[in-house]
Amino acid sequence: MKKSMFWIIVLALLLAACGGSESEAATTTLTIGEKTYTVDDLKAMPQTESTFNDVTYVGVVLSDLLADAGIDASGMTAVKAIASDGYSMNYEPALFMRPDVILAYAQVDGPLTADDGTFRMVLPGEEGKLNVRLVAELQVVP
Repeated sequence: MKKSMFWIIVLALLLAACGGSESEAATTTLTIGEKTYTVDDLKAMPQTESTFNDVTYVGVVLSDLLADAGIDASGMTAVKAIASDGYSMNYEPALFMRPDVILAYAQVDGPLTADDGTFRMVLPGEEGKLNVRLVAELQVVP
């Protein structure tokens, strides 16, 4: 009995240490340069909709968001989206300047899913790996 109780405790501790899902890594703010945004900040900006994989998202056009953060996109070679789980993706100007590329904070019919986190990139017609979830920061690549 003592051995089985020992293994149950060990298993419980291992599960607790390894536990947690990607959605728990989500952050509630987005950093772009020196500026930090919340969902309410994005809601106060002009909103648009964009669709990826038959889901319509609501958010802010990425180029407008960069401009709001005081970033001049004309001299940039890329924008790097960094997720709170460490995943990152670089977008060249042909992508980040498109008017249908948005940083989403909701779906048209409600909030983002827990797996999406607070913010996600939406690039219609592009590969899934480009549509970064759990976005915590956007960095400028000169």
